[in-house]
Amino acid sequence: MAIDVLNLYQRFSGFPGGRWLFTRVVCFRAPYFGSIRPLFIELRPGIARVSMKKRRSVQNHLGGVHALAMGNLCELAAGMMTEVTLPRRMRWIPRGMAIQYLGQARNSVVAEARLERREYNQKEDIVVDVEVMDQAGTRVVRAQITMYISPRN
Repeated sequence: MAIDVLNLYQRFSGFPGGRWLFTRVVCFRAPYFGSIRPLFIELRPGIARVSMKKRRSVQNHLGGVHALAMGNLCELAAGMMTEVTLPRRMRWIPRGMAIQYLGQARNSVVAEARLERREYNQKEDIVVDVEVMDQAGTRVVRAQITMYISPRN
């Protein structure tokens, strides 16, 4: 049985600390994402916003946020947004990622994943656009993540 992620997010986010707890549940199911200590800010069909604080464990040798930590954040935002956007009868898996590093992130960042809301009911590749902004609103990463979608068996 598939989990209704959107319903879970909506229920959790109504309580103090609920978004933090929801994020911990997601990272329990997909432990690798826990390495960046993300926090879901917004999750609804067509959009996800996920933040990551600048900490020593995600820094590069220049003192900024490591590029691959931001790539990890992009994949998390894109995947969860895809999950809540597709009909429950569909499944998805990342097939590829094209990522551009546009500048050094010197502070905490937020990834925003977007996908056109339309009918998804057949096997196909879809592209999720993700942007990562720093606290000043400067875009530091742009990614396009290809998701293969297909009906659940």
